[in-house]
Amino acid sequence: MIHPHHQPPKHKPTPAKVLTFQGPYGKEASWVVAENKLPGTAAWRITKGASPDIAGFASKTYASVGSKVTLYVSTKAPSFRVEAFRMGFYQGKGARLVWESAPVPGHLKAPCVVTPGVNMVSCDRWAPTLKVKITPAFVQGDYLFKLVGSGGQQSYIPLTVWDPTSGAAYLVKNDVYTWQAWNPYGGYDFYAGLGTCPSNVYPLCSRARVVSFDRPYGYGEGAGDFLGSEYPFVRFIEEHGLDVTYVTDVTVEQHPGIVGYHRVLLSLGHDECWSLGERRAAVAAEGAGVNMVFFGASPILRHVRLQASPLGSDREEVDYRDGTADPLNGKGNPLQVTGNTWSSPPASWSEVGFVGENYIGFVVGGTGTFPYVVADPKAWIFKGTGLRAGSAVPGVIATDLDEFDPGDYPANLEILGHSPVPLRDAISEDGDLQGFLASDMTYWTDPASHAGIFDSGTTNWIPSLAPCPVGARSCPAAMVGKITGNLLSLFGRGPAGRHQPSEANWRAIYK
Repeated sequence: MIHPHHQPPKHKPTPAKVLTFQGPYGKEASWVVAENKLPGTAAWRITKGASPDIAGFASKTYASVGSKVTLYVSTKAPSFRVEAFRMGFYQGKGARLVWESAPVPGHLKAPCVVTPGVNMVSCDRWAPTLKVKITPAFVQGDYLFKLVGSGGQQSYIPLTVWDPTSGAAYLVKNDVYTWQAWNPYGGYDFYAGLGTCPSNVYPLCSRARVVSFDRPYGYGEGAGDFLGSEYPFVRFIEEHGLDVTYVTDVTVEQHPGIVGYHRVLLSLGHDECWSLGERRAAVAAEGAGVNMVFFGASPILRHVRLQASPLGSDREEVDYRDGTADPLNGKGNPLQVTGNTWSSPPASWSEVGFVGENYIGFVVGGTGTFPYVVADPKAWIFKGTGLRAGSAVPGVIATDLDEFDPGDYPANLEILGHSPVPLRDAISEDGDLQGFLASDMTYWTDPASHAGIFDSGTTNWIPSLAPCPVGARSCPAAMVGKITGNLLSLFGRGPAGRHQPSEANWRAIYK
């Protein structure tokens, strides 16, 4: 099947002049270095856990300077205030306070409505609470709006502030599709729901078929998966002053040419849900030489699309996980029909030829973590680490896993890490093939465009970047940081294959 690509616009926006220079971990920008020298604060943290008595959502997943964002907040508190924190390093404090509101009267909103048939939870009937103007004080980046009730209630609303004219080397993509897919607020997401379903049948019958951005996040203290699977990398890239800019999945869907303005697209955390427009944009950019980094396992696994809600365009996310049940099946573009995965009919578009490997399973919850094991110690990514063949970095491999498939792979794919996980500690998508699953770190370069494509093989790579707890005996952050720095240094130079073409080595590992 031939898949047409979105092409970048003929006239690329002229970016503002930014002073950049090469640093030890990649291309740095003077503004990022200066920004993170500003006074930071730890007051962004919710120390006692988010309160169920205050919650909210924003009218947009991303915004630019000059726009306005409407906040919808429900709370039992008589009043509350909003504090906007730009997330980064800030001398180890982790964030900077950019703006705060005056006290706002609190109101408890009506329960959100569940749409029968598709089990969509939506709070679009909530009245607006306040509008926030995104002034120049809101420097591009990832923000958490902290809701603070007069009775001590606290929770977050996330927002990405983007710069449409940026030509930064590193494009960070916040994975809001997947945040929303796993959002249990109101009792339903794409994986679970209220009610009785037949046992041993997956996916669960009571799951949502449509989820709405018009509701708070019911996990991550209101921040979705940002703090757990994305923020440690945001902190890392800003700590090292790298030339970075930020978007969301929705940004890429609505502005597909944006990916082509940068040297590398960074897919963070648990980025399993992709729309057709987003995927076409990434494929087109890779074909033009833009490097791709998949920091989490199972990227481009689930197939979603967007539709409008009463509050605006692209505010509802659709994934029937069954092509025959999708109302679009047999009508229009089959690439918009949401089967169980992208590989499922009628789209039948496997991610493996792009990512390099496939989703194989996950580590059972509560099992803990497993070591990352080096497979190709002479590779560029291990420069300066002192690691050898078979060296193990403890505490890295967990949650979802990607594994190399000898029957389906780019011809020049290079396996950098090969980390076994016993099947007694994991759930396999392919059954008991060898007594264990493998988390494979892979790298391949496109012979035509020279773009480099990297996949970490585990969704726990970014969490492993988090600062080590005080007194920790074993913490992978330093070594994972060094490997990540080598990756960013190469990919920030432009098409990676011009400098380090991949070398096929899988036969030495999968004997």
